[in-house]
Amino acid sequence: MILCLVYFLKILKTKFMPKIKNFFLNGQKYSTQHNITLFELITYFNYNLSLFVLEYNNSICNKTDWKNIFISKNDKIEIITIVGGG
Repeated sequence: MILCLVYFLKILKTKFMPKIKNFFLNGQKYSTQHNITLFELITYFNYNLSLFVLEYNNSICNKTDWKNIFISKNDKIEIITIVGGG
């Protein structure tokens, strides 16, 4: 009986509870229930698309891939901004 209840609760959680994904952006932990792409994340935080490099899970990520990569659980995203001076 208890095993059936545990199994039922597991199924209930899987089907009806939102799946929260934690990810890290520049070392800070964020959470989302939505399926979002790297491009949507960058747009949300209002980054200037021409002035940075994006590192996704320890690899430099090409701009052409940003709209096709969805954030997953425990992803690590680093935004490296380009600063000029003289």
